Amino acid sequence: MRKRGLPVFLAGLLAVEVCTACHFYDSQSTSGPEIERVDIMPSKEEGPTLSKQDSLDETIPPLELEKDREKELNPEIIITSDIHYLAKELTDFGKAFEDMVSSGDGKVTTYVWEIMDAFLNEVIERRPQALIITGDLTLEGERQSHEALAERLGKIESNGIPVLVIPGNHDLNNPKAAAYKGTEVVPATRTTPEEFVSIYGAFGYDEAVSRDPASLSYVAELKDGTWLLMLDSCQYENENLVGGMIRTETYEWIDEMLDTAWDEDHPVIVVAHHNLFEESRVYENNCTIEHAEELIERLSDRGISLFLSGHLHVQHYLSSEEYGIDEIVTGALSMSPCLYGVLNYFGPEEYTYHTERLKVSQWAKRKGNPDPNLQNFESYADSFLQQIFYNQAIEGLKKYALSDRQGEEMAEIYALLNVYAVGGNAYQIKDRIITRPAYEQWQEYDRTDILCMYMNEIVGDANCDYNVFTR
Repeated sequence: MRKRGLPVFLAGLLAVEVCTACHFYDSQSTSGPEIERVDIMPSKEEGPTLSKQDSLDETIPPLELEKDREKELNPEIIITSDIHYLAKELTDFGKAFEDMVSSGDGKVTTYVWEIMDAFLNEVIERRPQALIITGDLTLEGERQSHEALAERLGKIESNGIPVLVIPGNHDLNNPKAAAYKGTEVVPATRTTPEEFVSIYGAFGYDEAVSRDPASLSYVAELKDGTWLLMLDSCQYENENLVGGMIRTETYEWIDEMLDTAWDEDHPVIVVAHHNLFEESRVYENNCTIEHAEELIERLSDRGISLFLSGHLHVQHYLSSEEYGIDEIVTGALSMSPCLYGVLNYFGPEEYTYHTERLKVSQWAKRKGNPDPNLQNFESYADSFLQQIFYNQAIEGLKKYALSDRQGEEMAEIYALLNVYAVGGNAYQIKDRIITRPAYEQWQEYDRTDILCMYMNEIVGDANCDYNVFTR
């Protein structure tokens, strides 16, 4: 296992959360190593063809459900985060919807229904002892989206697989909750904390060992006696905030739960949406729980070694030798490469974690869905995310006196590095990137440029594969 810490700086580096993937294309420059090229953007003609007609019942036939229900669960735990589900009834796939998707941070919202159906299939086939979802279940906290997602999650529970959820910063009292009709973005019904518990009662709350009266935190117990301390780290009293915190009253409940777990010899895994540590200098602002040192001290004093989170839309981990705590951040299911985590937990001193890339194209072919984007989903989603980063760089470079070719080459390597970084494997591409002339051009024009600083921090952080972890 690699244990490492990262210094802190670069507050407020990006206004949007970014994420995952692999593939990209590099310039045709004759100098430097060659890097694989792929088309940066799918053609507009290849839009969704069956998205509005697909149904969950078609995805998982009843006979399969009956058959799978009888199988034993295996010891692994599946973790997913940042699904950002949207109820289909909230869009007509018109211009407002298309604009929202294309101007976003790379979430493949156009196919979130197919992503979710493919994920349900894989979870049911794997039959883990539990599925943990670490928040941001919905796009912007629309109540209709929560209700639709809960209906889908019910298919997993009906197969005897416990599902455990906590809210993310997008999920509650969110003024951005919206429907997308034609050219209009129409306000949708928000979700209150009370409604969240009612909607997701079957997914952790109703069978909790204990619930915190001051928040939506609770304790769930696995079959082997392990406790999952599911922490509500979100702020939503009036309307939602991006950053996370733990309420003062919740700390009292946490102390009680950790003391009880110690007395009754329950191993504890802690789960939250926001991060415990400043995972890197890139992702600092509004990512780490405010005053996290209070929580860190409590967990360290009780010998808690594993903390699971999401929020970053990035696959990452960080281990603190000082406190003996490992934090693993699972990337967003809604963004390429659409990863989920698989945890095998044998106790506080022994566990393994790795990611799996969701096989959407395999699901589409098995189902007979002819949509070319679904048939080749991994390439489509990668290209879509690459375009988001490419556009971001092109826009940021407009202030410099660059030729079109210079700007394109600089944007290409910026996008390439980012795509690998958010997929947790920038180490694979780092050496090839820093030898490219376009990388040197970034340094020459302005090292204090926010995008250049961001790129350099990714290079400094790209020391290992963040998709695999062993303690």
